[in-house]
Amino acid sequence: MNGVELASEILRLKREKDAVILAHYYQPDAVQDIADFIGDSFALSRKAAEVQAGTVVFCGVRFMAETAAILAPDRVVLLPEKLAGCPLADTITAEDVRQLKKDYPGVPVVCYVNSSAEVKAESDICCTSANAVRVVKSLNTSPVLFIPDYNLGTWVAEQTGQEVISWTGRCVTHHRVTKADVLRAKEAHPDALVVVHPECRPEVNALADFVGSTSAIVDFVRDASTEKVLIGTEMGIMHRLIRENPAKKLYLLSPGLVCPNMKMNLLEKVYHALKNMEHRVAVPEPVRQRALKPLERMLSVV
Repeated sequence: MNGVELASEILRLKREKDAVILAHYYQPDAVQDIADFIGDSFALSRKAAEVQAGTVVFCGVRFMAETAAILAPDRVVLLPEKLAGCPLADTITAEDVRQLKKDYPGVPVVCYVNSSAEVKAESDICCTSANAVRVVKSLNTSPVLFIPDYNLGTWVAEQTGQEVISWTGRCVTHHRVTKADVLRAKEAHPDALVVVHPECRPEVNALADFVGSTSAIVDFVRDASTEKVLIGTEMGIMHRLIRENPAKKLYLLSPGLVCPNMKMNLLEKVYHALKNMEHRVAVPEPVRQRALKPLERMLSVV
């Protein structure tokens, strides 16, 4: 089947299987085009809990589908590509968190949602890149342990003035961008604003005009008065930004801003996921109950 035929079949199967399709901003363009909802990881997980459909096809990576399963245990959550993982999430295990808590007794663990269900279950409170600063401030204590993204933890420390002890994990895609990349891009487009995700290196964030989550970048570009913007997050976001801002000139900050895992959910795999009801992501109930608590604590703050 060609792309048009695949899209038509996916829509038919979606109705037949009582399904909804959620796609992260970083997904392939064709997948975003057939999705019912497009957003960042946690917003989509909350959407999974809100929709009436019995089946959720989550076009993202495993930790996202797990979070949806934690928040919506009565839904069937499908991940089109079962191998779509997250190198950042894989840098830390539940045992690592337990050891951190032994090493730093009484220090609260703030867990970025880009982590496994088992890691969330060992944490005190979760956060997203959009609310990490508010979550850490809400604890009103110093230090705090921040897992698993070092760059985001460093940015949070700068924004809050609190001591943040960060795990050493990094998003390989965002961390790939260097200070030299930014300087070259600014030289080529001196009249452009630079917007980056806080998972980028501290020296990259320091050169940006705006640092924010994926959804915050979408809002910033829409509201920016300038014509040119250099975008410092995964390339998949360009599909939406260009469509929603046709009069603006938008450039990717670096050609390295590609996440191979996010590109695994091809249209054909979305089709097979619906046709065969594969690959289901479920979280064991004891882990789900424990992982739900830090997510709920986050929601009580923000």
